[in-house]
Amino acid sequence: GGGGRGWGGGSLPVEGCLVLCLTRMDRILEVDAANLLLRAEPGVVTAAIAEAAEAVGLFYPPDPGSMRVSTIGGNVAENSGGLRGLKYGVTRDYVMGLEVVLASGEILFTGNKCVKDVAGYTLRDLFVGSEGVVTQVLLRLIPKPSSRRTLLATYASMEAAAETVSAIVAARIIPCTLEFLDAVTLNCVEDFAKVGLPRDAAAVLLMETDGHPAAVAEEAEMMADLARRHGATSVRLAATAEEAAGLMTARRAAFSALARVAPTTILEDVTVPRSELARMVAFIGGTAVRHNLKIGTFGHMGDGNLHPTFLTDERNLAEMERVEMAMREIFDHAVSLGGTITGEHGVGVAKREYLRSMLPGVNLEVMRRMKRALDPLGILNPGKIFEL
Repeated sequence: GGGGRGWGGGSLPVEGCLVLCLTRMDRILEVDAANLLLRAEPGVVTAAIAEAAEAVGLFYPPDPGSMRVSTIGGNVAENSGGLRGLKYGVTRDYVMGLEVVLASGEILFTGNKCVKDVAGYTLRDLFVGSEGVVTQVLLRLIPKPSSRRTLLATYASMEAAAETVSAIVAARIIPCTLEFLDAVTLNCVEDFAKVGLPRDAAAVLLMETDGHPAAVAEEAEMMADLARRHGATSVRLAATAEEAAGLMTARRAAFSALARVAPTTILEDVTVPRSELARMVAFIGGTAVRHNLKIGTFGHMGDGNLHPTFLTDERNLAEMERVEMAMREIFDHAVSLGGTITGEHGVGVAKREYLRSMLPGVNLEVMRRMKRALDPLGILNPGKIFEL
């Protein structure tokens, strides 16, 4: 999120409101290498955070697909994830402190540079993922991994790809990245990026391990072996850093590639337990057939986060009705499998009605009470997540 890019409509204005744009608050205020910390204003682009950390030999892991255009303030607002989420977690895991302006006009800084601090409530967690505004972010950095290996496994069925993911996790291997593209998506990506993806595959898994060179070599070999034992028709190990970067760039280009296919592209976001991945992907495919729609699915298979992407035309009202029905079925099925209607895009306005069907009434009421306590007049980003 950030820069008005939130997929859930979390930054959409309402009639008569004031729009607050913080993209010019784009300074990195401090890089504290001694304490592994970085302090920035909310308009700093996520990729610039990563580059500032790398310049002092450190690493900021969260890497949303939009990291070259999204801002750190938007990442905090949506608790953004990314390709490295399986091993390294999401934005919340790296927020040490926040400066926010309350509805009263009071300025609150919550958190500090201490790794341990249990003096009172952890207020910063109220604001991470709140779809609100922050004015400063204090981020935790980690040492940069010394080695990385990237693999691409090809499959004749999505079930085999999902079984490989389960086998890797069961083998106590936590890859840095474990991503997948279905047949629709990988062909669009190959048209767009031309990196040599196999057009006849039902799915590909993009796997990356990082850390100490010896551990990386061992994990890469084990993942390649597990992929072959669970149905991979081929496993390709990137021979150079440039080849590895090309494969990762191809995955990051998935949405852009799909967006070229149809006049309207709707990128969705559901998450299910990893054990239910094969069922969920099969259901999405079946839903596309039932409603005569084109859906490309890709995402973070390592943490169960899928991005079914509808390739449609908003001018075709009959087709858009089918899209709405298909979305409802996909969300309901994800919840029935123990999943959620959004893993990283947030609720905003797009999924507000679906949230009511997912959460018990007491959960929503507690959220409303928290919102009223901090924003009694409902003047901060009104109408997002739920109505007061």
